[in-house]
Amino acid sequence: MNDLSKQTIWKITKGCSPIVAAAVHDGHHVREEVSRILSLTDAERLREEDPFTGIWTEVAETRIIGSHSRFEVDLNRPRERAIYMTPEDAWGLHVWKTPPDMELIDKSLAAYDAFYAEVQSLLVDAAQHFGHFVVFDIHSYNHRRNGPNAPPADVAGNPEVNIGTGNMDRQKWGALIDLFMADLRDFDFLGRHLDVRENVKFRGGHFSRWIHESFPNAGCAIAIEFKKFFMDEWTGEPDKAQINAIQNALQSTLPGILKELGMLNEPR
Repeated sequence: MNDLSKQTIWKITKGCSPIVAAAVHDGHHVREEVSRILSLTDAERLREEDPFTGIWTEVAETRIIGSHSRFEVDLNRPRERAIYMTPEDAWGLHVWKTPPDMELIDKSLAAYDAFYAEVQSLLVDAAQHFGHFVVFDIHSYNHRRNGPNAPPADVAGNPEVNIGTGNMDRQKWGALIDLFMADLRDFDFLGRHLDVRENVKFRGGHFSRWIHESFPNAGCAIAIEFKKFFMDEWTGEPDKAQINAIQNALQSTLPGILKELGMLNEPR
């Protein structure tokens, strides 16, 4: 799976654990033919991508990381919306100098299809081997959209960590989700505690929905959105201490998740 000679837009590391960590929006690279017709600067693209999320996948043995930009093809949207064609698709941004032709679109969608085929195979193996599995579907989101010197978005509607569970069977996975959120809140985050809330800003995107639809009995995909308090979203400058602390916070939830998965696998 890790053969770098394969022309993929993702990287998969396969371990032996029922916990999988994914960062499908981590990538910034675009194909040359895409780059030629993009109207956005690198900085504009980076602002809407999820830099540093790939680092946090290191909490799991099995990792899925998007290596290409969501502006080439968005792996967290339905196939028919995976390429941003209009400003309405992309937060009002004018993505293209000239519209992409069908050859470019077809190549991007072929990569999209190949990604989902490989992840399908990976998760089938996880379900067969472990019975149940959990996917951390890790993202980040902006909260200073009005400019670098403008006030940040209202805290009431923008938690530091938004847990999206809107497309899962909450009855089946509720105990695991409640424990996961409690462990995140309880973690000593550089002398304080994180503001962790459920379905406030986001309810989960296509990737987590696809996992739940494809593996209704085996798979729990937790859409985890970190507000970009760990970086300057306008310059891209990271706060390394907070990035490391987020990774440690996620790591702290693993024992509870493994315990809950073990209980689900017990004979009834």
